[in-house]
Amino acid sequence: MTTEKTEVLVIGAGQAGIATSEHLGKLNIPHLVLERDRIAERWRTGRWDSLVANGPAWHDRFPNMEFQNCDPDGFPGKDEIAAYFEAYSDMIGAPVRTGVEVTGVRRKSDGPGFMAETSGGLIEADYVVVATGPFQNPNIPNVIPDDAGVEQLHSSDYKNPDQLASGAVLVVGAGSSGTQIADELSRSGREVYLSVGPHDRPPRRYRGRDFVWWLGVLGKWDAEVPREGTEHVTIAVSGAHGGETVDFRKLAENGMTLLGRTEGYSDGTLTFAADLSQNIRNGDANYLSVLEEADRYIERMDLDLPEEPEAHKIGPDPDCVKNPILELDLKKAGITSVIWATGFSNDFSWMEVDAFDDLGRPKHQRGVAAERGIYFVGLPWLSQRGSSFIWGVWHDAKHIADHINIQRGYLDYHDFSKKRGR
Repeated sequence: MTTEKTEVLVIGAGQAGIATSEHLGKLNIPHLVLERDRIAERWRTGRWDSLVANGPAWHDRFPNMEFQNCDPDGFPGKDEIAAYFEAYSDMIGAPVRTGVEVTGVRRKSDGPGFMAETSGGLIEADYVVVATGPFQNPNIPNVIPDDAGVEQLHSSDYKNPDQLASGAVLVVGAGSSGTQIADELSRSGREVYLSVGPHDRPPRRYRGRDFVWWLGVLGKWDAEVPREGTEHVTIAVSGAHGGETVDFRKLAENGMTLLGRTEGYSDGTLTFAADLSQNIRNGDANYLSVLEEADRYIERMDLDLPEEPEAHKIGPDPDCVKNPILELDLKKAGITSVIWATGFSNDFSWMEVDAFDDLGRPKHQRGVAAERGIYFVGLPWLSQRGSSFIWGVWHDAKHIADHINIQRGYLDYHDFSKKRGR
């Protein structure tokens, strides 16, 4: 069997893979990008129909191309985002090969470099960049048994309200995905229950600036590690309906029933933690802290931005928060569908290299793996808070391409003393 050779193999042609290709191309480093489906496939088919970006178009993009036919302060839809990356790939001439799945990567036994097994044959590479992103394996907690009489699906499989059987819906998880899906279902006329865990709840806009702008000028995008105790805290933010601050009290006022964290199941009944009120208040504290920091920044920088005193007012708790439901009989509540907006896990079992800890998590420093020659791009907190965002991926990819280029320079070193006859 013929083995194809390339200097750098990039696995994945989403935002991480396309960004990596751009920087490698600028450095004239030969490379190949493999994608098992289509460019930006997760944006095409791994999201619900009405999804829009959580950041405005002026911010959530690569530096060298703007979104076409989208207001800079607007929020492009998922299909617009997929088209953006496809157009960007064409613009930079990225060497993308679609429809090819990588099934294994191992270090070569007869020399430096790596061998990748793919659906299209063997590929040998000096360096391998894993750009498969953070949305690999949907997490569905083992709580409700399959024979419980309700349909269960992950948020990545949800498309629209018409997809679900008639009846009430329980959405588990109150980050961006869970909150937006629950809101869409409620607006469609469904009875909706939303299980709310710990979360951050930033303002969508404040004093004329989007929250992504505030995170930038306040230095929060630059955070290199999450605050202690917040490693698994989700962010409730949305670009839907032109961009609105997520307000759980308002969702409840509009008919949604809020619940605490989903804890267990027995004989048709779900149990919930008595933490709903605390989770809501912690989210409020996060929201107010951003406003307060923004106010101090405006004063310090002497900016002429309109005051917004109403934004600091927190409304009264709805009854479902003051008197939380701790047990819920699914059948009596009329719940026929449960949507798990509970995130994803990574699976790198197909990589036979020494780049992972005992739990299978990548061992790396800013994407440079413990196994020399292996790199990661697109993982959350790869180098900073913004690493899994579109613009953050682009900057992380530049660091990886530069690192590869530096390593190439070392390997090109010649013993100059021998040339001088010493």
